[in-house]
Amino acid sequence: MEHPAVYRTRQTGYPGKEPNIYGTDARGNEVYVGDEIYIYDEEFWLADELSQDAIEVLEHFGAKRIKACYGL
Repeated sequence: MEHPAVYRTRQTGYPGKEPNIYGTDARGNEVYVGDEIYIYDEEFWLADELSQDAIEVLEHFGAKRIKACYGL
């Protein structure tokens, strides 16, 4: 008999509930619901992967830092 978490991991690749994927940002990073992102126009960037210089440029042009969620 196999532990349920081991069985789920073998079937889905995750020991628990599958994470909610929000999408892929402009630099190719996978973004999950709840991650902090910068959004400008119709593009978004994962905040954790940006340098301070990139953040300053995005904010200068009006990008907003938000949590990734559905319904935007």
